[in-house]
Amino acid sequence: MVLADRPDMIIASLDDLLVYQKALDAANAVSAIIARPSVAKDFKLRDQLGASSSRVPALIAEGFEQKSDRHFAHYLYIARGSAKETKAHLIVAWGRQHVTKDEANALCDRYDEICRMSTSFIRYLEREDRRHRWRPQTTATKTVD
Repeated sequence: MVLADRPDMIIASLDDLLVYQKALDAANAVSAIIARPSVAKDFKLRDQLGASSSRVPALIAEGFEQKSDRHFAHYLYIARGSAKETKAHLIVAWGRQHVTKDEANALCDRYDEICRMSTSFIRYLEREDRRHRWRPQTTATKTVD
């Protein structure tokens, strides 16, 4: 499910997207790992892991603000690639004994779920193919007395 609370609700804000919430949570979990002393000393892995994990929610957020469904889907494709990259770095971190096998597996499972959710959402967006996702907001005019 892509929506946070109800499948029938309209996505009014980025926070309504469950995939975005999960990507933020996963990025925060990775941040806790890269704050560990052993990872902090592994500069390149620390930087790559931090960058790829933070890119996932950032790309979803950037895509959400795009004009068309195709543009949003494009950003979701890239976010999915960053999620896969994060998984690869987590496996490397396990190999270097920065995380336990259980920690690596749990986080990899979270990123797999994010990838599955992104794929489903991409399919939906490509099927809908709205050219103008945002309708102009009507603004109430304030009268001055």
